[in-house]
Amino acid sequence: MHYRPLIIALISTGLLAGMAYAADSPPIAVDKNATSTDADASKATQSPTYEGWLAALKKEALQKKISEATLTAALDSAVLIPRVIELDRNQPEFKLTFQEYYARVASTDRVNKARELMVEHRQLLADIEKKYGVQPQYIVALWGMETDFGRLKGNFKVIDALVTLAYDGRRSSFFRRELIEALRIIDAGHIDAANMIGSWAGAMGQTQFMPSTFTGHAVDFDGNGKINVWDSTADALASGAHYLSDSGWSHDEPWGREVRLPEKFDPIQLGFGVKKTTDEWIELGVTRLNGNALDKNALRGSLVEIDGDNKRYFLVYDNYRAVMKWNRSVLFATTAGLLGDAIAGKTED
Repeated sequence: MHYRPLIIALISTGLLAGMAYAADSPPIAVDKNATSTDADASKATQSPTYEGWLAALKKEALQKKISEATLTAALDSAVLIPRVIELDRNQPEFKLTFQEYYARVASTDRVNKARELMVEHRQLLADIEKKYGVQPQYIVALWGMETDFGRLKGNFKVIDALVTLAYDGRRSSFFRRELIEALRIIDAGHIDAANMIGSWAGAMGQTQFMPSTFTGHAVDFDGNGKINVWDSTADALASGAHYLSDSGWSHDEPWGREVRLPEKFDPIQLGFGVKKTTDEWIELGVTRLNGNALDKNALRGSLVEIDGDNKRYFLVYDNYRAVMKWNRSVLFATTAGLLGDAIAGKTED
């Protein structure tokens, strides 16, 4: 897994729209595409005409057992969207401190709203926790971070957006694969092309799944025969929990905690490449933030450093790594953990 320096895209109105960022997305967006190949950027090659490219795409999709009826319904009316290319090329970039990021994403209002929704969906969240082993507060935290609890799901037709990005050439291979997966979703009858709405880069639904994440992890939790991460809260939240479970989340382990390092701590010990038991970190002088001793255990964790001048350190475990698979950003993963703790009323000691 590769960890690039974090680029935060600040969008004018709303919250975070997952892997891509529609005009009405949440105020902070973290580029989940950071580890996808950018080899296409150097090629920037296209078919001689859009019509020729589209014909080749249809041929490929037919070979992959997607029905001709689906291709006709989804692609014959597809249009290229210049605004999508503009957004892809010119995402506003700002480097935020962790404190700034957390204040925007995990506000007091969001914590309060999350607690209300925890009560409203108590039984659903309990059922999801029983099946997938993910605690409700973390599911709800991610739900809030991604789409403000389903309020901001994007306003682009996903097929049109993916056709545009796949034809464009900058990251055509990646988006072509996502387009094929989106067509599979339509072909399976979960949604039609007209109602497959998402962000400008194809992230969909209340948990902002890319099509490949949907086909790999989304579930029909309400049992109606279709997976609807747009309108079914049950499907959306259970799909998110299923993804975390598949990514290695363990119900019986913590995600991590903020810690204090001793003076002259060897920086070679920092980063995801180093894993030690909590007992070993204690021996190296790592303590709770207030200076008290950590609980002795054999859990293996890594020390993550956040922010430049005002460094903060977190001892993180495999559940944190599971969230990093959701979004490869230490700010995102750390905020998700802390927001979940805040929703549950857990305070740092």
